[in-house]
Amino acid sequence: MLLGPWLVAAAAAVAAAGAGCPVLCSCRGQAVDCSGQRLFSVPPELPLDTGNLSLAHNRIASIPPGYLGCYGQLRALDLRNNSLAALPAGLFRGARRLAHLDLSYNNFSLVPADMFREASALLRLDLSHNPGLRRVHPQAFRGLAQLRELDLSYGGLAALSLDALEGLPGLVGLRLGGNPWLCGCAMEPLLKWLRGRIQRCSSDSQQAECWAPPELAGAPLLSLTEESFQACHLTLTLDDYLFIAFVGFVVSIASVATNFLLGITANCCHRWSKASEDEDV
Repeated sequence: MLLGPWLVAAAAAVAAAGAGCPVLCSCRGQAVDCSGQRLFSVPPELPLDTGNLSLAHNRIASIPPGYLGCYGQLRALDLRNNSLAALPAGLFRGARRLAHLDLSYNNFSLVPADMFREASALLRLDLSHNPGLRRVHPQAFRGLAQLRELDLSYGGLAALSLDALEGLPGLVGLRLGGNPWLCGCAMEPLLKWLRGRIQRCSSDSQQAECWAPPELAGAPLLSLTEESFQACHLTLTLDDYLFIAFVGFVVSIASVATNFLLGITANCCHRWSKASEDEDV
């Protein structure tokens, strides 16, 4: 008789937890560890109270749409070192508490608009070591007002839109090193923003270097000053335009005169040659 309530409570707990621990994974409390199992796909079901899920060091190339929809307790998701090139739309729709997401060491080439919009509780996002990552959409991080740390290091980024970062009011740590940055005029707004917003102790400012143009290759991004972009602000006055027009006019006249002289010379040579032939006859 005394065991009845305990059995009912245990059954209720099992029902609340949902599926048991997935095959090839280990479970402890709310942590589910499926790392390093050479998985080609994600486990079909997880305990409903999963709070920490590690799928790192596998061969996962895709995740089904809505996969995280039932796991409202999920706070940390580790997907590093897989073969992911994209994430399905709406993946984070049910993961309202997700605070830590690791997507490093994958095959992403683009971070599209609103990729993480539904993961509004994110505090840390790691996209480092995606060597094919060439572009981050200006609205890629929209909705991540609480994000504090963003890692974009060791990718293939040559440029980064300032719009992608201006919507991150809580950002205090940003890693950009190891990318082939093009330090042209378009880089100036981003550098001004970085100096005003990012704490140097939370960034990799010394590792983030210019790859081009040649005269700036190897220079740390934050070592560039306003003087480095002075040529970007040169403006021409009316006198400058008039001088350029005058030089163009002179060059045109000189070209016409040269062609005229060459034509006369060629005609004279032709007549001289014909006269010589007549005398010989």
